[in-house]
Amino acid sequence: MSDLNGIKNEAQARMTKCVESLRHELQRLRTGRASTALVESVRVNYYGNDTPLSQVATVAVADARSLTITPWEKSMVGPIEKAILASELGITPTTAGTVIRINLPPLTEERRKELAKHVAHEGESAKVAVRNVRRDAMQHVKDLLKSKKITEDEERRSEDDVQKLTDRFVKDIDTVVKTKEDELMAL
Repeated sequence: MSDLNGIKNEAQARMTKCVESLRHELQRLRTGRASTALVESVRVNYYGNDTPLSQVATVAVADARSLTITPWEKSMVGPIEKAILASELGITPTTAGTVIRINLPPLTEERRKELAKHVAHEGESAKVAVRNVRRDAMQHVKDLLKSKKITEDEERRSEDDVQKLTDRFVKDIDTVVKTKEDELMAL
């Protein structure tokens, strides 16, 4: 990486990925409302292969507190139930014919606080990832200075730009975390 713009652009792209990864991770957390994202991580044994649930069944939100899963093949009802029970979601499916229903009980206050702590922890992990990207970018800039490809003024300016970028992404992470915590604590 020989130019300063390339360093900044790569840092920005990597930081954006950190925030997107956090959003994706938090989307899977169960709040009081039903969401198809809740079962995105469930993998089903489909003829010997671990397959995402969405590739063997239709997942739909029936109402605010329940999901319906309709397998494309009748024979998949059992494996889907097993996969949901084995997942770390802590929910029990009920089956009516070929339709699997997942009812989401309201979250207890204790569970909400536990989930809020988890959200805060995920946010901190994302901030660490963003700061690691900053450190890498700063190191690239220092390497350019050592090899005399840039001046000290350019180094200072670049480091300021990378720091501003870092601050912006940390603020974005705080916003994502706050939004999720508010969603969890709302009744």
